[in-house]
Amino acid sequence: MTTALFDLDNTLIDRQEAVANWARTFAADHGFDPAVEAQLADALGERAYPATFVRLRDELGLAEPAAQLWNDYVQGIAANAKVRPNAIEGIEQLRATGWKVGILTNGAGDIQRAKLAAAGLADVVDAIAISEEIGARKPDPAAFHTALALCGSAQGAKAWMVGDNPQGDIGGAHQAGLRTIWLRGRTWPQHLEAAHHSVDTVNDAIEILLKEGNQ
Repeated sequence: MTTALFDLDNTLIDRQEAVANWARTFAADHGFDPAVEAQLADALGERAYPATFVRLRDELGLAEPAAQLWNDYVQGIAANAKVRPNAIEGIEQLRATGWKVGILTNGAGDIQRAKLAAAGLADVVDAIAISEEIGARKPDPAAFHTALALCGSAQGAKAWMVGDNPQGDIGGAHQAGLRTIWLRGRTWPQHLEAAHHSVDTVNDAIEILLKEGNQ
């Protein structure tokens, strides 16, 4: 049995676009100028947690409680989380040909599960591993091992990781013994071992996996 793990943010969904759209709407609703919109997008650009909104509430003098701001953000990002074109169909094709498919993502459980549900991804994979819930974050090899175990993948079985983050997705997967496919976009660190494949879209990655499954 062969297993493929996929990153979520900026791999299966466009998180950057979702954050930009949310920041634009939030700034407009609160009467903030474009500088605050940019500040929000920057603060939330890489990752966000409830504590992020404790800080932003103080910095921006917001009236809403931080917990409400976080809950509104979770709902807003989920509403803007759009799955990459044909990604669901590709995952279903992988599973139809005998692959186990899991999603391994860093982040808070509530927002990641909200995005997965809204994007239609929650019900098309064998397992979901979220760092807050499993107690390990990429690039820690333990995160990859846990995700594979949740997929029912036997230890030492052939497995792949698909993701956009060189260090977290690809570097961590190499440490865990997985083969890798990198979605180009970020700057590649010179010290890091190259991915086994580099592609421009998640559909390109799925095509590689389908060919690997036939070998």
